[in-house]
Amino acid sequence: MTGAMTKEKPDAVADYVDRTAALMDLPLQPEHRPGVIANLTRITEIARLVTEFPLSEDIEIAPIFKP
Repeated sequence: MTGAMTKEKPDAVADYVDRTAALMDLPLQPEHRPGVIANLTRITEIARLVTEFPLSEDIEIAPIFKP
């Protein structure tokens, strides 16, 4: 799912929720559906902040993660 889904097609998130629940054979109660759609919309917006953050071309991946 891309950021364009929420900006250009507002029903795309709802469609994604419905199709994914069906594919997973996951029963989604009608009263829970609006909350799932709202949360997935928020998650999409948060993910956009990360995926669209500009990085310079000279950044290299660290060979070992050290917190």
